[in-house]
Amino acid sequence: MKVLLDACVIYPTVMREMLLGAAKAGLYEPLWSARILEEWARAAAKLEPMGEAVARGEIALLSAAFPRASVPVNAGLEARLWLPDPNDVHVLAAAIAGSADIIVTNNAKDFPRGLLAEEGLSRADPDQFLLGIFEAQPDAMGGVAQSVLAEARRLSGEDWEMRRLMKKARLSRLGKALVTGGL
Repeated sequence: MKVLLDACVIYPTVMREMLLGAAKAGLYEPLWSARILEEWARAAAKLEPMGEAVARGEIALLSAAFPRASVPVNAGLEARLWLPDPNDVHVLAAAIAGSADIIVTNNAKDFPRGLLAEEGLSRADPDQFLLGIFEAQPDAMGGVAQSVLAEARRLSGEDWEMRRLMKKARLSRLGKALVTGGL
């Protein structure tokens, strides 16, 4: 399954680590465009002085880890598409160009299901998407979650609990399922 990740789900660290951890485990194939990654870097620059440099370093690592994930988009494809927010047309164009099955985004209103269906696409919010993967592959997704939890503890020095970390990352349904599943 090919999944286009919108910038809004790549930028938050724990959410990104959960999504990309699932991809590294072979649970889906991630896609993005250079413009989506650029949006991440620009958003990071607005929040902290070193944010952009850190994001660009992480983008380089992602590009190396997923060399086939970056989808080139031609202007002709973008020109024929319409979405309620014209600034999101490039996301839809990248999904089409990459033959994605799903767009994972937090911006449901900007990606109407009917318009996506016309292009053979669906959308999911990251919590719904990761919960579905967990339900299908609980051991693999549980391992991803444990790794992300351990790294959050290491980096923050805080003794995070699984459910609280997932809730902070706006993955509350997944967090509940992980805890109910014994993690």
